[in-house]
Amino acid sequence: MITPLSEALAERGYDTLTPVQEAVGAPDIVEKDLLVSAQTGSGKTVGFGIAIAPTLLGDQDRFDRAAAPLALVVAPTRELAFQVMRELKWLYEKTGAIVTSCVGGMDMRNERRSLERGAHIVVGTPGRLRDHIERGSLDLSDIRAVVLDEADEMLDLGFRDDLEFMLGEAPEERRTLLFSATVPPMIAKLAQKFQNDALRISTINKAEQHSDISYQALRVSQSDTENAIFNLLRYHGDETAIIFANTRASVNHLTARLSNRGLSTVSLSGELSQNERSHALQAMRDGRAKVCVATDVAARGIDLPNLTLVIHAELPTNQETLLHRSGRTGRAGRKGISALIVPPKATKKAERLLHWAKLSAEWGTAPSADEIKAKDEERLLADPVWSEAVSEDEANFAAKLLEQHSAETIAAAYLRLYQSRHAAPEELRAPEERPERKPREIKDFGPSRWFSLSVGRDERAEPRWLLPLICRAGQIDKNAIGAIRVQDNETFLELSESKVQGFIDALDNGVLEDNIKATLLDKAPDLPKGPPPRKGGKFGDRSGGKPGGKFGGKRDDNFGGKRDDRFGGDKFDRPKPHRKGSDDFDRKPKPRKPHPSEMGDPNVEAKPAKAKPAAKSYDKPASKHRAGASDPGVKLAGRFGKPGGKPSGKPGGKPAGKFSGKPGGKPAGKPGGKPRKPGAGFDAPRRPKR
Repeated sequence: MITPLSEALAERGYDTLTPVQEAVGAPDIVEKDLLVSAQTGSGKTVGFGIAIAPTLLGDQDRFDRAAAPLALVVAPTRELAFQVMRELKWLYEKTGAIVTSCVGGMDMRNERRSLERGAHIVVGTPGRLRDHIERGSLDLSDIRAVVLDEADEMLDLGFRDDLEFMLGEAPEERRTLLFSATVPPMIAKLAQKFQNDALRISTINKAEQHSDISYQALRVSQSDTENAIFNLLRYHGDETAIIFANTRASVNHLTARLSNRGLSTVSLSGELSQNERSHALQAMRDGRAKVCVATDVAARGIDLPNLTLVIHAELPTNQETLLHRSGRTGRAGRKGISALIVPPKATKKAERLLHWAKLSAEWGTAPSADEIKAKDEERLLADPVWSEAVSEDEANFAAKLLEQHSAETIAAAYLRLYQSRHAAPEELRAPEERPERKPREIKDFGPSRWFSLSVGRDERAEPRWLLPLICRAGQIDKNAIGAIRVQDNETFLELSESKVQGFIDALDNGVLEDNIKATLLDKAPDLPKGPPPRKGGKFGDRSGGKPGGKFGGKRDDNFGGKRDDRFGGDKFDRPKPHRKGSDDFDRKPKPRKPHPSEMGDPNVEAKPAKAKPAAKSYDKPASKHRAGASDPGVKLAGRFGKPGGKPSGKPGGKPAGKFSGKPGGKPAGKPGGKPRKPGAGFDAPRRPKR
């Protein structure tokens, strides 16, 4: 029986269906939910178009007037959504179906007007579809089938909440079809939650790789990665190719380099607008561009016609991405090549990726310049222009050429013209070779003399400020200076013997600058080997530097550790000029002005000569007492007495505890003498509450 869909397939040249198309289109599963895993490029889009046709059309051959959508197709990226829409349009063209899209980055008002006019099938990305549903412009009440294409990728991109929202808004009696290259646990959970007894279909033969894709692993030198990519493109001539990189920066860099070498190149990355990405893909489809450089996300699910070459400029992170990238070629029965560029540092990673993906690749090297030239000659001789008939005008011009030039000259000129249309191939190093590094030349300093400078480590002398000072004062070049060895009290300077006399003559009585004197030595100084000893002292060792001190010694003290103790270390041993007196721990604190309560009051009534000892309950730090505790009529609460209890101290009796001194006697603390220590008595000054 001929149906509108079978007619459309026949017009497109579908003599036989692919395995996934036959499996999902079987008559006995027309009402079942499906969980399908199939290889990339196996015709999944046409497959689920065939699978949902009985659900949408029933026994009819054409759709009725469009109203609320009957099918919802969700894709992870804009490019894949537009591709799915194009496929469904030609597949359902003879049924009168109206297919519209709701894709992020496009004008939402135009999409809303299209939905208001009515549609049978809506294709879109998760975020934009959810936006339309929440705004009320997309009605899911009549949905009969929901298709999730590349479901694993949508979950990887973080669309789980959006998918669950849409599936929850759709009617429960709908069909749900999940198509995924792999079925990880997250996909299985989603199917279990939103599908009803789904039928599991897999057309992936794990024991065999894609028969239409030939895998190549090309060993290249570390510095020849870009040259190898260019040579590979030149070797395959005018064939359409896509190059995958891992970052946007790499995509931009490769696009610029290939464009500069004369290749018509476009790029696809997440930083491009939807309009720019659409123009890039259209240029590839029209043939105006032959090379596309893309990231994994931007190129997800795109189908470029006659794409025969996939180049992995940077290796993918996992085997799923490797299979997805390679699946851009070898589609619908067409042959393709997937080439991995493998520099020496990435060899092990490439072997692991191929092993995990169960792929067998042919290991080799990138095409050489001689191989590309031979391929150019082969293409030139096989060009169909040689078999075309010669027109009258062409014959007349050919006769003129033969009159003026020999046949050999004409052929050579034609060859040069042909070669000028292509950039010259690159000369590649052998994969094992690395760029030669010139050994560092160690020049013999030659005979020298030593000087002693009257400045050392104690005056914070350093070679980095001594070097320009020596060159400036001695009028010499830095190449005449050998070693500069800074000691505690002096610095030793090695100078080329040929420059010694000029250096001495340039000095003012042997003085450089800032009273730094240079003295010529009779022989080389006896310099100690190794780094200078570390100093102890007030900061490094409180016990005077002896082992076992409280803070010094064997690095097992309370503040110890290996050279990072609290008081030790080089940076604390040296005085800091910007902190005046930073090493002075003997500064005396300013005398505290005594509070008036500590000076005594001569108007206080006389008290017995001998005061009663303080009660035990008040024998506590003054900071814990409260104001008014000395008043016999005040009841204390908390730690000092229960509310409503007995007052501390007998009424009319002696006060409990010492006050500011005996009444009429000596004040507590001699005036002008040492002030009382804070907190020493009950009446010590207290910090005000904030």
